[in-house]
Amino acid sequence: MDVAFFLKLFAALFAIMNPIANLPVFLSLTDDRDTAGQRAIALTVIASLAVGTVLVALAGEAILNLFGLSVDSFRLAGGLLILLIALKMVSGEQSKSHSGTDQEKEHHETLDNPGIYPLTVPLLLGPGTISTLIIFRQQTHGAEQMIAYAAAIAASVVLLGTTFLAAPWLGQKLGQTATSIMSRLMGMILAAIAMEMMTSSLKALLPGLA
Repeated sequence: MDVAFFLKLFAALFAIMNPIANLPVFLSLTDDRDTAGQRAIALTVIASLAVGTVLVALAGEAILNLFGLSVDSFRLAGGLLILLIALKMVSGEQSKSHSGTDQEKEHHETLDNPGIYPLTVPLLLGPGTISTLIIFRQQTHGAEQMIAYAAAIAASVVLLGTTFLAAPWLGQKLGQTATSIMSRLMGMILAAIAMEMMTSSLKALLPGLA
């Protein structure tokens, strides 16, 4: 397995999904449930996120071909989108592309089971996550990187699922300070990954910059 490729993709997915920063969102959407109810919603998130990431990974190239998009053009647009999300994280704000608008947030509170929407889509499997999965899939070559790609997705889903399953306990142990620090740190890592995506695509689209 290509360990460097695994760590790079895992870091990107962890930064975008950010289990610690999204833990308060999970708790707020499930605060009217008992422990069993919260666990059921967490399992729904795990299942839907696993299915969603696999579908994006398998169908990403076909989607690009359907719209006649080059990998480098999509990587540039995806890098810019991820950079905007990262800047929001660093400044302590929520990106509307993932968390939704104010009207959408009000609608979230009325849902009976928020496991698929809005927790999975668009909070966890939003534009930033989808762009990352497609871009890294296009960069995957050989069996070692394929294994690393699949392992990074699996590790991200397992880690996030474990965090949500332990939400009642973690909610008592982690304060606002820890959540804020984690969000900003992940924002910095995500910004660096986004800049690398953008510079790589610009070099390919504009060879004179290389």
